Amino acid sequence: MPSLFRFLTVVAVIGGVIYGAIFALANFVNPKPRDMTVTVQPDKFLKK
Repeated sequence: MPSLFRFLTVVAVIGGVIYGAIFALANFVNPKPRDMTVTVQPDKFLKK
């Protein structure tokens, strides 16, 4: 039984580290806003 608790503890710690890394990336990294231009061809507006 102790090996099960050790395994669950290791899995929980690894999961916590991954969750912390995703949380840090989501909150502390700011993307650079850029302008974007998309050309839509006129035939996309025509109904068939």
